[in-house]
Amino acid sequence: MKPPALPGVISLKAAIYIALTLLLSFGLACPMAYGQYVHTSGEQIVDARGREIHLRGINLGNWMLPEGYMWQLGGHVQSAREIEGLVTELIGPTRDREFWRTWRDTYITHDDVQLIHQAGFNSIRIPLHYKFFASNDAEGFQLLDRLVQWSKAEGIYLVLDMHAAPGGQTGTNIDDSSGYPWLFSDPEAQQQFLDTWQRIARRYRNEPTILGYDLLNEPIPGYPSLMVLNPLLEPLYKRVSGVIRKYDKHHILILGGAQWDNNFDVFGPPFDPNTIYEWHRYKVVTPDQNVVQRYVDFRQKYHVPVWLGESGEHNDDWIAAFRTVLEKNDIGWAFWPYKKMGSTSTVETIAPPEGWSRIVEYSKLLDGAGLTRERLLQRPDQALIDRAFTSLLQNIQLSHCATNLGYIHALIPSSALGMKQHEN
Repeated sequence: MKPPALPGVISLKAAIYIALTLLLSFGLACPMAYGQYVHTSGEQIVDARGREIHLRGINLGNWMLPEGYMWQLGGHVQSAREIEGLVTELIGPTRDREFWRTWRDTYITHDDVQLIHQAGFNSIRIPLHYKFFASNDAEGFQLLDRLVQWSKAEGIYLVLDMHAAPGGQTGTNIDDSSGYPWLFSDPEAQQQFLDTWQRIARRYRNEPTILGYDLLNEPIPGYPSLMVLNPLLEPLYKRVSGVIRKYDKHHILILGGAQWDNNFDVFGPPFDPNTIYEWHRYKVVTPDQNVVQRYVDFRQKYHVPVWLGESGEHNDDWIAAFRTVLEKNDIGWAFWPYKKMGSTSTVETIAPPEGWSRIVEYSKLLDGAGLTRERLLQRPDQALIDRAFTSLLQNIQLSHCATNLGYIHALIPSSALGMKQHEN
């Protein structure tokens, strides 16, 4: 005989159904929901099996988003658009398209990812320019698809970093904007921003090689006139996170603070349970506990991971000392950059082409004022220009770069053993 139902008592089947429904509804809060993906667990970043991952990464700066200092250029030629303008002026509008396609195809190849793996890095942060992701078949997706496959073969995790957002998040050369961070107030730029991340999330939602999405690089400079934008940062993060989570419930969201990623005072309690908070450090300071303590305090306050997304541009001793402080505090890192021209504060050094100093001197004359008689008189000979740009496309290839073992040893002391230094 079936016993009568008691008020307020539900059957075992109903209880199981309710429990499963709640689990699915709030799956983002449960590690099982992440399946095969890297995710956060309290203050740690863990793999699919729950093992802590200590991120040791490198940034692919200058690949999709060139910067003037990494080309040794001067004057007003610093942003990507300014560099592109210089290239167009020097080699013409037809050849420049071929130049840039070759640049992006050969600057990073499978050989580069293999070397990154052999050096001991386990992750790569990829600065993105939104213009390469304007449609589902845009060039940026083709480049990333290849990199995903190479990285998967090498066991490397990838962080997708929105370095140049629509409208600009810094108003400086690093985001290739027009001189002001319009992203925070321009509705069209914000919609482009949301649409770009939606396309990225839909494309890579099922790709475990992707560790996470770095939503904005170094938003809002520390200039007093721009710091009034600080209250707009976290609400924008919440908007784009909502768009991403409609399609991708697996990948980590990475939030950089205001003032070049350093100011965490703009954040309240975490609004997504699978989130890393990111900071950067370039300013020459003594690499000691004082540099990291406020981020350690933030981590302990909210029980979330913190991560150093960029640092470097210093000598090997400073880099080694700073890396030691980071690891003592269990803070993962990604140093900047992987390749750069004429400098050893990088994994790979690109040799300046013959005659490049003439290109550099000419770049210092460019001020946006248009063609002038002085510029025409100072313009290098076309044959020199052609040779220099042809050589540049050769010199950026790994086989023509020089590997800086001192830099690698500073970051990963034992990893470079047995590696052969490339010769120019």
